[in-house]
Amino acid sequence: MLYIDENILLETDFAQELYRKHAQRVAVIDYHSHISPHDVAVNRTFDTITSIWMENNPYVWRAMRANGVEEKYCTGTEVDDWQRFEKWAQTMPYLMRSPLYLWSHLALKSVFGIDEPLNAQSARRIFDACNEQLQGGGLSARSLLRRFRIACVCTIDDPIDTLDHHRKLKSEGCDIQMLPTWRPDKAMNIEKKEFRGYVKQLGEVANIDISTFESMMDALQRRHDFFAQNGCCMADHQLEEFYDEEYTDSQIEIIFEKAMRGQDLSRGEVRQYKHCFLKRTAEMNQESNWTQQYHYGILLDNNSLLYDTLGQGVGADSIGEPYTAHAMSHFLDDLHTRGKLTRTILTCMNPADNDMLCSMTGNFQEAGIPGKLQFGMGWWSNAQPGDINEQINALSRFGLLGRSIGVSTGSRSLLSLVRHEYFRRLLCNLLGNDVAKGLLPADIDSLGILVEDVCYNNAHRFFGF
Repeated sequence: MLYIDENILLETDFAQELYRKHAQRVAVIDYHSHISPHDVAVNRTFDTITSIWMENNPYVWRAMRANGVEEKYCTGTEVDDWQRFEKWAQTMPYLMRSPLYLWSHLALKSVFGIDEPLNAQSARRIFDACNEQLQGGGLSARSLLRRFRIACVCTIDDPIDTLDHHRKLKSEGCDIQMLPTWRPDKAMNIEKKEFRGYVKQLGEVANIDISTFESMMDALQRRHDFFAQNGCCMADHQLEEFYDEEYTDSQIEIIFEKAMRGQDLSRGEVRQYKHCFLKRTAEMNQESNWTQQYHYGILLDNNSLLYDTLGQGVGADSIGEPYTAHAMSHFLDDLHTRGKLTRTILTCMNPADNDMLCSMTGNFQEAGIPGKLQFGMGWWSNAQPGDINEQINALSRFGLLGRSIGVSTGSRSLLSLVRHEYFRRLLCNLLGNDVAKGLLPADIDSLGILVEDVCYNNAHRFFGF
C-alpha cells in the first residue's frame, strides 16, 4: 500500500511548485545537532537499519516504553538487531498522528525508497530491504549527510572534548562542514552529583588548578579559546528557565566552595550561581563574536532509575512550566545595556511560550544585524504540523518570517535529518494555503526567495558559514 508520495503535506499546486523549485533545491545548515562526530569523522557504515535508526534515539525509546516494551529492546545489548526492530515496528501503528510516525515514514521513503507503512506485518520485509541497501557501505554517515543535502552540521560538544573528530574531517578536505558547539552545562549544573568530578576533569584538561569559581571560569575561558581555534563560533545552553536572583562575587565564591565540599545548596543559591554563570558565559560569547543558543522550558531526566542506569538524555524529559519572561527580559536587557549581547537564539520546549518568545526577540535587535535575536523553532513538543504552523504564525505576528534562520534538528539519529524536509514541506504548504485564500500574492518568485532564505540563506548569513 502506497503511503508516502512526492506531494505529501503539500495541499495545493502552488505549494508543490514552491517546494520543488525552491525549498527542495537549497542546501541545509543543521546548526544544532546531537549526531556523533565520531561517526562522521570515520564515515561509519551500518550493518542494519536498527543501528542507524534506533541506536541512539530517545524519541524511539520513549515511544517503545509507552507501548509497554521491555527496556532491553530499547537500550539493552542482550537482544539482536532484528528483535529490536521488530518491537519498534510493532509500536509504529500506535504512533498514528504522532509526528514521529510521519518522520519515520518520510525517512524510509527519502533514504530507502520504501513507501509502505511499517508495522508488524511489513517489518521483516522492510528490515531486509533496508539492510540490503546498507550492504557495501553505500549509505555511510557522510553519504547520508549528502543525501539530506547537509552543507554544515554543528555538533554539541562539552568544553573538555578534544575535538579530534572535527579536526580529522577538516584535514581531509571533506565537502561537508562539521563544526563544534561549546556546551558548558555540566559546569553550570552545580546541584548535580557529578559537578565536583566534572570540575576536576575540566581543570585537568585546561591545565588549571581549580579551587575557586574564578579559576573555574579561567579554565572555561581557556577551553572557549581552544574551541574558537578549532572553528567553533557557537555556544549552546540548556536550562529549565532563566534566573533573576541578585548575587555578589563573594556569594558566588561561597556557593562554589560549598558545592566543592559536597555540602547541600539551597534553591536560592543554585539559582544565584546559574544566573551568574549564564551572565559570565554570555560575556565570553560576545567577546568572541559567537552566536549563543538557549534551550529552556524542559524538565530533564525525570526518571531517576533510567538516569542512574543510562545517564542523561535517554527519553525521560518533560515540558516545564517556567514563569521566565521577567527573568529573561532582565537577563537580555542587562547584556544589551552593557554592550555584551551577541547574536542569540531563544528556543522553548513549551508551546505556551511561543508568543512571548517571538515578542521578546523584537526588544533587543540591532542596526546592521538583521534578526540578531532569533526565535528558535523547536521540535519534540512542537512537532505536529499544527505546532510547526503555529510557530511560523507566532513569528509572523511578532517578527519577520523572512529573516528567520529556520530550524535545526537537535537529532541524534542520522535519519532524523529528514525533519528539514518535513519543515520545508510544511512551510511551503502554509504559504500555498495563504495564496489560495488571497492572503499572499501568487508570486512564485517573491515567495521562492522567502522560502530559500528561511531554509538556507538566512542561516548562512547569520552564522557566517
